[in-house]
Amino acid sequence: MNVSLKEYAQEELAAQPIGAWSGEAYRHVVGALRAQLAVEDLTQPHWWTLNHVAGEPGRWTRAALTERLAKYEDLGIDFADVFDDLVARGWLTEDAGVMTVTEEGEAGRVRARDRNARVHRQMHEGITTADFVTTINVLRRMVANLGGDGDLPT
Repeated sequence: MNVSLKEYAQEELAAQPIGAWSGEAYRHVVGALRAQLAVEDLTQPHWWTLNHVAGEPGRWTRAALTERLAKYEDLGIDFADVFDDLVARGWLTEDAGVMTVTEEGEAGRVRARDRNARVHRQMHEGITTADFVTTINVLRRMVANLGGDGDLPT
């Protein structure tokens, strides 16, 4: 679904409020991702947890993962509840405080990943890789110019 955009003069576009447009983009992108995760009865913190634990087996304790992810969470979700939910579902186990993704959890993570990939493909329609990279770099620069961390998340 490649949607056409109305053309505007460069001066008119340059005068647009970046905060309004970046906020609008955030609401649509994150809203679409959250809607797809909800099909699996997941929140973004569930998704982040599964990805981190699956990506670095044997590394993540509750405290370390909460510290790593809390800065991205904007809904007031308690990570302890997220971890407890994933354990109760049988998607995570804990041994000596270290979390591990189970086979059932990996299957759920892959289903959620595939749903998110559809959102990413839709979001990127009509946008070249070069334009996307430029956009990311412009936003990184704005963040850094305003005192934030313009580096990519690790």
